Amino acid sequence: MAVKSLKPITPGQRGRVVNGFDALTKDKPEKSLLKPKKRTGGRNNQGKMTMKFIGGGHKKRYRVVDFKRDRKGDFAEVISIEYDPNRSAFIALTKFDDNEKRYVIAQKGMKVGDKIVSGSDANPDIGNCMPLSDIPLGTVISCIEMNPGKGAQIARSAGSFAQLMAKEGKFATIKLPSGETRLILSVCNATIGSVSNSDHQLTVFGKAGSRRWLGRRPRTRPVVMNPVDHPMGGGEGRASGGHPRSKNGIPAKGFRTRDKKKASNKYIIERKKK
Repeated sequence: MAVKSLKPITPGQRGRVVNGFDALTKDKPEKSLLKPKKRTGGRNNQGKMTMKFIGGGHKKRYRVVDFKRDRKGDFAEVISIEYDPNRSAFIALTKFDDNEKRYVIAQKGMKVGDKIVSGSDANPDIGNCMPLSDIPLGTVISCIEMNPGKGAQIARSAGSFAQLMAKEGKFATIKLPSGETRLILSVCNATIGSVSNSDHQLTVFGKAGSRRWLGRRPRTRPVVMNPVDHPMGGGEGRASGGHPRSKNGIPAKGFRTRDKKKASNKYIIERKKK
Protein backbone atom coordinates (compact mmCIF):
# COMPACT_ATOMS: atom_id res chain seq x y z
CA MET A 1 0.00 0.00 0.00
CA ALA A 2 1.30 3.42 -0.92
CA VAL A 3 0.12 6.97 -1.46
CA LYS A 4 1.08 9.20 -4.36
CA SER A 5 1.96 12.92 -4.18
CA LEU A 6 0.76 14.53 -7.40
CA LYS A 7 2.86 16.98 -9.40
CA PRO A 8 1.62 20.59 -9.08
CA ILE A 9 0.59 20.97 -12.74
CA THR A 10 -2.64 22.71 -11.59
CA PRO A 11 -3.52 24.59 -8.38
CA GLY A 12 -5.78 21.70 -7.31
CA GLN A 13 -3.00 19.14 -7.74
CA ARG A 14 -0.50 21.10 -5.63
CA GLY A 15 -0.11 19.40 -2.26
CA ARG A 16 -2.64 16.71 -3.16
CA VAL A 17 -1.92 13.20 -1.91
CA VAL A 18 -4.02 10.35 -3.29
CA ASN A 19 -4.25 6.63 -2.60
CA GLY A 20 -2.16 4.48 -4.92
CA PHE A 21 -4.79 1.69 -4.88
CA ASP A 22 -2.06 -0.80 -5.74
CA ALA A 23 -3.69 -3.41 -3.50
CA LEU A 24 -6.83 -3.54 -5.66
CA THR A 25 -7.19 -6.31 -8.23
CA LYS A 26 -10.55 -5.55 -9.89
CA ASP A 27 -12.32 -2.45 -11.23
CA LYS A 28 -15.95 -3.57 -11.57
CA PRO A 29 -18.00 -4.75 -8.56
CA GLU A 30 -19.98 -8.01 -8.39
CA LYS A 31 -23.43 -7.18 -9.81
CA SER A 32 -25.30 -9.71 -7.68
CA LEU A 33 -24.09 -7.99 -4.49
CA LEU A 34 -25.08 -4.42 -5.45
CA LYS A 35 -28.04 -2.45 -4.15
CA PRO A 36 -29.26 1.05 -5.03
CA LYS A 37 -28.36 3.79 -2.60
CA LYS A 38 -30.78 6.69 -2.42
CA ARG A 39 -29.53 10.15 -1.52
CA THR A 40 -31.28 12.40 0.97
CA GLY A 41 -29.34 15.64 0.52
CA GLY A 42 -29.69 16.08 4.29
CA ARG A 43 -33.51 16.37 4.00
CA ASN A 44 -36.22 14.37 5.77
CA ASN A 45 -39.48 13.01 4.29
CA GLN A 46 -41.00 16.51 4.42
CA GLY A 47 -38.17 17.99 2.39
CA LYS A 48 -36.88 19.96 5.38
CA MET A 49 -33.14 20.22 5.98
CA THR A 50 -32.29 18.19 9.09
CA MET A 51 -28.54 17.88 8.44
CA LYS A 52 -26.51 20.73 6.99
CA PHE A 53 -23.58 20.59 4.57
CA ILE A 54 -24.77 17.41 2.80
CA GLY A 55 -25.63 17.19 -0.89
CA GLY A 56 -24.39 16.28 -4.35
CA GLY A 57 -21.56 13.78 -4.59
CA HIS A 58 -20.82 11.05 -7.07
CA LYS A 59 -23.55 8.49 -7.67
CA LYS A 60 -22.79 5.18 -5.96
CA ARG A 61 -24.33 1.82 -5.20
CA TYR A 62 -24.19 -0.09 -1.96
CA ARG A 63 -22.05 -3.24 -1.74
CA VAL A 64 -23.71 -5.87 0.48
CA VAL A 65 -20.98 -6.81 2.98
CA ASP A 66 -21.20 -9.95 5.14
CA PHE A 67 -20.57 -8.69 8.67
CA LYS A 68 -22.05 -11.76 10.37
CA ARG A 69 -19.81 -14.42 8.76
CA ASP A 70 -22.46 -17.02 9.61
CA ARG A 71 -21.31 -19.84 7.28
CA LYS A 72 -19.38 -21.83 9.86
CA GLY A 73 -16.71 -24.27 8.74
CA ASP A 74 -17.09 -23.48 5.02
CA PHE A 75 -13.93 -22.29 3.30
CA ALA A 76 -14.18 -19.37 0.89
CA GLU A 77 -11.53 -18.30 -1.62
CA VAL A 78 -10.62 -14.63 -2.02
CA ILE A 79 -11.30 -13.77 -5.67
CA SER A 80 -10.49 -10.07 -5.65
CA ILE A 81 -9.73 -7.04 -3.48
CA GLU A 82 -12.00 -4.12 -4.43
CA TYR A 83 -12.70 -0.47 -3.68
CA ASP A 84 -15.88 0.38 -1.78
CA PRO A 85 -17.15 3.98 -2.07
CA ASN A 86 -19.27 3.54 1.06
CA ARG A 87 -16.39 2.96 3.51
CA SER A 88 -12.72 3.78 3.99
CA ALA A 89 -11.61 0.12 4.06
CA PHE A 90 -11.22 -2.12 1.03
CA ILE A 91 -13.50 -5.13 0.59
CA ALA A 92 -12.70 -8.67 -0.57
CA LEU A 93 -14.94 -10.72 -2.85
CA THR A 94 -15.01 -14.34 -1.69
CA LYS A 95 -16.51 -17.46 -3.27
CA PHE A 96 -17.57 -20.67 -1.50
CA ASP A 97 -17.42 -24.18 -2.98
CA ASP A 98 -21.12 -23.95 -3.94
CA ASN A 99 -20.32 -20.76 -5.95
CA GLU A 100 -22.02 -18.42 -3.47
CA LYS A 101 -20.23 -15.06 -3.46
CA ARG A 102 -19.95 -12.68 -0.51
CA TYR A 103 -18.14 -9.45 0.23
CA VAL A 104 -16.17 -9.20 3.48
CA ILE A 105 -14.01 -6.42 4.93
CA ALA A 106 -10.49 -6.99 3.59
CA GLN A 107 -7.80 -7.40 6.22
CA LYS A 108 -4.26 -6.06 5.86
CA GLY A 109 -2.16 -8.70 4.08
CA MET A 110 -5.14 -10.49 2.54
CA LYS A 111 -4.51 -11.39 -1.11
CA VAL A 112 -6.17 -13.17 -4.01
CA GLY A 113 -6.14 -16.95 -3.63
CA ASP A 114 -6.26 -16.96 0.17
CA LYS A 115 -8.74 -19.31 1.83
CA ILE A 116 -10.69 -17.90 4.76
CA VAL A 117 -13.14 -19.59 7.10
CA SER A 118 -15.27 -18.74 10.11
CA GLY A 119 -16.06 -20.84 13.17
CA SER A 120 -14.52 -22.04 16.41
CA ASP A 121 -12.44 -24.70 14.62
CA ALA A 122 -10.61 -22.16 12.43
CA ASN A 123 -6.93 -21.33 12.80
CA PRO A 124 -6.07 -17.78 13.97
CA ASP A 125 -4.92 -16.72 10.49
CA ILE A 126 -5.53 -13.36 8.79
CA GLY A 127 -9.12 -13.07 7.55
CA ASN A 128 -10.53 -15.94 9.60
CA CYS A 129 -13.51 -15.17 11.85
CA MET A 130 -13.61 -16.82 15.29
CA PRO A 131 -15.31 -16.45 18.67
CA LEU A 132 -13.23 -14.41 21.13
CA SER A 133 -13.07 -17.45 23.41
CA ASP A 134 -10.98 -19.34 20.80
CA ILE A 135 -8.59 -16.51 19.84
CA PRO A 136 -5.12 -16.51 21.50
CA LEU A 137 -4.34 -13.67 23.92
CA GLY A 138 -2.53 -10.68 22.43
CA THR A 139 -3.90 -11.28 18.94
CA VAL A 140 -4.66 -8.24 16.78
CA ILE A 141 -8.34 -8.38 15.79
CA SER A 142 -10.94 -6.28 13.97
CA CYS A 143 -14.60 -6.40 12.87
CA ILE A 144 -15.73 -7.30 16.40
CA GLU A 145 -19.30 -8.08 17.42
CA MET A 146 -20.83 -6.37 20.45
CA ASN A 147 -23.83 -8.73 20.61
CA PRO A 148 -23.70 -12.40 19.53
CA GLY A 149 -25.03 -12.87 16.01
CA LYS A 150 -25.60 -9.16 15.36
CA GLY A 151 -22.58 -8.76 13.10
CA ALA A 152 -19.35 -6.77 13.31
CA GLN A 153 -19.67 -3.27 14.78
CA ILE A 154 -16.25 -2.38 16.24
CA ALA A 155 -12.98 -1.64 14.34
CA ARG A 156 -14.32 -1.69 10.77
CA SER A 157 -12.72 1.44 9.29
CA ALA A 158 -9.44 1.62 7.36
CA GLY A 159 -6.36 0.62 9.36
CA SER A 160 -8.20 0.12 12.64
CA PHE A 161 -7.65 -2.82 14.98
CA ALA A 162 -8.16 -3.90 18.56
CA GLN A 163 -6.23 -6.28 20.81
CA LEU A 164 -7.45 -9.19 22.89
CA MET A 165 -6.01 -8.58 26.36
CA ALA A 166 -7.58 -11.19 28.65
CA LYS A 167 -10.29 -13.81 29.03
CA GLU A 168 -12.14 -14.49 32.26
CA GLY A 169 -15.42 -16.34 32.68
CA LYS A 170 -17.88 -15.48 29.95
CA PHE A 171 -16.19 -12.15 29.11
CA ALA A 172 -13.12 -11.15 27.11
CA THR A 173 -11.20 -7.91 27.67
CA ILE A 174 -10.58 -5.89 24.51
CA LYS A 175 -8.40 -2.79 24.05
CA LEU A 176 -10.21 -0.72 21.43
CA PRO A 177 -8.73 1.67 18.81
CA SER A 178 -9.89 4.67 20.88
CA GLY A 179 -7.79 3.50 23.85
CA GLU A 180 -10.86 2.31 25.74
CA THR A 181 -10.67 -1.08 27.43
CA ARG A 182 -13.96 -2.92 27.77
CA LEU A 183 -15.54 -6.33 28.33
CA ILE A 184 -17.28 -8.19 25.50
CA LEU A 185 -18.98 -11.58 25.66
CA SER A 186 -16.58 -14.37 24.68
CA VAL A 187 -19.13 -15.88 22.28
CA CYS A 188 -18.96 -12.76 20.08
CA ASN A 189 -17.05 -13.15 16.82
CA ALA A 190 -14.00 -11.19 15.66
CA THR A 191 -11.80 -11.32 12.57
CA ILE A 192 -8.06 -11.93 12.82
CA GLY A 193 -5.85 -9.07 11.61
CA SER A 194 -6.14 -5.30 11.17
CA VAL A 195 -8.35 -3.65 8.55
CA SER A 196 -6.85 -2.87 5.14
CA ASN A 197 -6.05 0.53 3.58
CA SER A 198 -4.10 1.88 6.56
CA ASP A 199 -2.73 4.69 4.34
CA HIS A 200 -6.20 6.22 4.10
CA GLN A 201 -5.32 8.75 6.81
CA LEU A 202 -2.35 10.04 4.78
CA THR A 203 -4.44 11.30 1.86
CA VAL A 204 -4.85 15.06 1.32
CA PHE A 205 -7.90 16.43 -0.54
CA GLY A 206 -5.97 19.24 -2.21
CA LYS A 207 -9.09 21.00 -3.49
CA ALA A 208 -12.68 21.67 -2.51
CA GLY A 209 -13.99 19.56 -5.39
CA SER A 210 -12.60 16.39 -3.80
CA ARG A 211 -14.92 16.89 -0.85
CA ARG A 212 -17.86 17.66 -3.14
CA TRP A 213 -17.35 14.28 -4.84
CA LEU A 214 -17.99 12.72 -1.43
CA GLY A 215 -21.24 14.64 -1.02
CA ARG A 216 -19.93 17.20 1.48
CA ARG A 217 -20.99 20.81 0.87
CA PRO A 218 -18.97 23.82 2.10
CA ARG A 219 -19.10 24.16 5.86
CA THR A 220 -19.70 27.63 7.25
CA ARG A 221 -17.71 28.49 10.38
CA PRO A 222 -20.06 29.15 13.34
CA VAL A 223 -18.04 32.23 14.37
CA VAL A 224 -19.10 34.10 11.21
CA MET A 225 -22.81 33.27 11.62
CA ASN A 226 -25.47 35.49 13.21
CA PRO A 227 -26.67 34.83 16.78
CA VAL A 228 -29.98 33.50 15.41
CA ASP A 229 -28.10 30.77 13.51
CA HIS A 230 -25.56 29.58 16.07
CA PRO A 231 -24.59 30.20 19.74
CA MET A 232 -21.07 31.15 18.62
CA GLY A 233 -22.28 33.76 16.12
CA GLY A 234 -22.66 37.52 16.42
CA GLY A 235 -20.66 40.14 18.30
CA GLU A 236 -19.03 43.40 17.24
CA GLY A 237 -16.02 43.09 14.97
CA ARG A 238 -14.20 39.80 14.83
CA ALA A 239 -15.48 38.20 18.03
CA SER A 240 -13.88 34.96 19.20
CA GLY A 241 -17.22 33.19 19.43
CA GLY A 242 -16.95 32.25 23.10
CA HIS A 243 -16.81 28.65 24.27
CA PRO A 244 -16.82 26.11 21.41
CA ARG A 245 -20.24 24.46 21.23
CA SER A 246 -22.64 22.87 18.78
CA LYS A 247 -25.69 24.51 17.20
CA ASN A 248 -27.79 23.04 20.04
CA GLY A 249 -25.49 24.53 22.67
CA ILE A 250 -23.67 21.32 23.63
CA PRO A 251 -20.01 22.13 24.53
CA ALA A 252 -17.31 20.68 22.29
CA LYS A 253 -13.64 19.78 22.76
CA GLY A 254 -13.64 17.33 25.65
CA PHE A 255 -17.21 17.60 26.94
CA ARG A 256 -18.48 14.13 27.76
CA THR A 257 -21.87 13.38 26.22
CA ARG A 258 -22.17 9.71 27.23
CA ASP A 259 -25.11 8.94 29.53
CA LYS A 260 -23.87 8.36 33.09
CA LYS A 261 -26.68 5.87 33.66
CA LYS A 262 -26.10 3.88 30.47
CA ALA A 263 -26.50 0.17 31.19
CA SER A 264 -23.34 -0.86 29.34
CA ASN A 265 -21.11 1.47 31.40
CA LYS A 266 -20.33 -1.44 33.72
CA TYR A 267 -18.51 -3.22 30.87
CA ILE A 268 -16.02 -0.36 30.39
CA ILE A 269 -12.86 -1.00 32.42
CA GLU A 270 -10.84 2.03 31.27
CA ARG A 271 -12.19 5.11 29.51
CA LYS A 272 -10.76 6.35 26.23
CA LYS A 273 -8.13 9.06 26.57
CA LYS A 274 -9.17 12.68 26.16
